[in-house]
Order: sequence, then C-alpha cells, then structure tokens
Amino acid sequence: MKGAMEPEPEVLLQEARENVEAAQSYRRELGQRLQGLREAQRQIKESASQTRDVLKQHFSDLKGTLGKLLDERLVTLLQEVDTIEQETIKPLDDCQKLIEHGVNTADDLVREGEIAILGGIEEQSDKLWNFTKKASHIQLDSLPEVPLLVDVPCLSAQLDDSILNIVKDHIFKHGTVASRPPVQIEELIEKPGGIIVRWCKVDDDFTAQDYRLQFRKCTANHFEDVYVGSETEFIVLHIDPNVDYQFRVCARGDGRQEWSPWSVPQTGHSTLVPHEWTTGFEGYSLSSRRNIALRNDAESSGVLYSSAPTYFCGQTLTFRCSLCQWKRNDQSVARSYLWLHCHI
Repeated sequence: MKGAMEPEPEVLLQEARENVEAAQSYRRELGQRLQGLREAQRQIKESASQTRDVLKQHFSDLKGTLGKLLDERLVTLLQEVDTIEQETIKPLDDCQKLIEHGVNTADDLVREGEIAILGGIEEQSDKLWNFTKKASHIQLDSLPEVPLLVDVPCLSAQLDDSILNIVKDHIFKHGTVASRPPVQIEELIEKPGGIIVRWCKVDDDFTAQDYRLQFRKCTANHFEDVYVGSETEFIVLHIDPNVDYQFRVCARGDGRQEWSPWSVPQTGHSTLVPHEWTTGFEGYSLSSRRNIALRNDAESSGVLYSSAPTYFCGQTLTFRCSLCQWKRNDQSVARSYLWLHCHI
C-alpha cells in the first residue's frame, strides 16, 4: 500500500525527465568550459613556444651582429696599426741603409789602410798616397742622425674596459617577457564590405601613445599593417564577404620607440556585401568602386538604386549635397551636384 506522502508516478517521471535535462544541460556547459579551458591551455603553450623561438632567434641574430661589429672594429684598428708602422718605419729603414753603406765603406778603407801601413814607407809609398787621397774624399766625420727612442712612435692599444660593464648592463636589461599585452581587441562589428575593429587598454599603468592594427585572412601566413595612430577604433575596408579574417593590435608607450606585445588575435567576418549603386541610370556618374554617385550634365535623371539591400535598420546611409561653382565663357555658372556616398 502506497504511503500517504509518496509522489504520484507521473510526478516522479516528470521530475526525472527534468533532472535528466538539467544533467544534459550541465554536461553541455561543462563541455563548453572544458573546451575553453583547453583553448586557454593551448594558447599558453603555443605562445610560450613562439616566445622561446623569438627569443632564441633574436639573441642569435644579436650575437651574430655583435660579433660582426667587433670583427669589423678589430680590422679597422689593425689597419691603423699597419698604417702607422709603415709610415714611421720607412725613414728608419732609409737611415739604416745609409749607415750600413757607411759601415761597408769604412771596412774597405780600414783594410786598404792596414795593407798600406804594413808595407813600410819606402815600399808602399804609392799605396799610402792613394789611400790618403781616397780617405780625404770620404767624410769620416759626417755621421747620420739617429732619432732618440722618445722621438719615434711606440704603438699601444687603448682599450676601455668599462665598455664591458656598460654592455653587460644593457644586455641584462635587454628584452622582457610579458604575460599579457597592454591592449586587447574589444569588439568586431561587421559593415558592408568592411569590419569595424575596436580595442581598449587592459593595463591601467600603461600610457599608450600610438596603436598599430594588423589583419590577415585566416588562410594567409603573414599579418599586414592597416592602421597606425592614436584612435581606438578603425574600419577595415575591402573585406570579402563570408571570409574569416584575424585582427591583432599592439601599442607604443609614451616616449618609447618599441611596440608592445601583440594582443590575442580575434577572428571576425562580414556577411554584408560591399555597397554599390546600380549602373546604367542616366544623370549619374559612378566611381570605380561604384559606392559614390555624382550627378552629371544629363538633362534628365532617374531614380538611383543600390545593387542589393546592403543596409538594414540601425545602419547609417548619408546623402551629402555639395554646391560647385566654376567659370565658363567669362560667366559664373553655379550648378549643384548631389553626391551620394555611403558611410559604413
């Protein structure tokens, strides 16, 4: 017999169904969070791997460049040593040749004189006369001047060891590893043929002077610059409809030259085709992209239609009317043109 407080089977069945649905919903939510967690883990690992590669490549390039600069400086200094040595040693070499010639001459004269003296006066009178005559023509009291050591170069290398400490300080301070960029993309808004990209600072201690926005198709390998300036939003035009694009932004701190780390790339696309006016209507001339229509000199003009319903509620289409004046046959003629320009 059923207890007085026991629920009816229908109620239990309904409650069981609700619990199953709640468990399924809970499982889906957990699955989504698990997927988000895996993406976060992948972002950390991939960015860490990329950062390692960038650091290794940068310091390898830096090491090669520094080695090349040091080798070039060494070659320059060695060339200076060679130049000084060659320019200052040549006069000494010439002086050495002159002295060696004098030594040889004196040796010859000594030998001849000794032979003349040993022969005696009676037997060697002719030799003594010839020797005396020869000696008189040689300036035995003329000696070349040899410079003192203090008057000739004494080469040495002047090397400032403090450069090692300066370079060491710069190297120890060179480069940083940032866990989060100071700016992130905040919003992507699709427009006909374009996407508005908005970004914001996420680091209150960072003072931005300029921002740099890049984009690429998701199938492309490299990003390309599309905007550099102080604004925090930019509309990227010439976007192919229904094609995924990636956007990233970085900033340059006030008074700094280097750019900050890039933001996390955000993917977006536009389902809206670029706005175009329909061709073939009299009274209007269209620009090459057919997004600007200008009244021409035709006497009659029909209604101008867009080629597709590219604008919807909440979007802006601006019609601008401008008045142009010019002279023809010395008479001022004023004509008004209706300039239809879509602002996206």
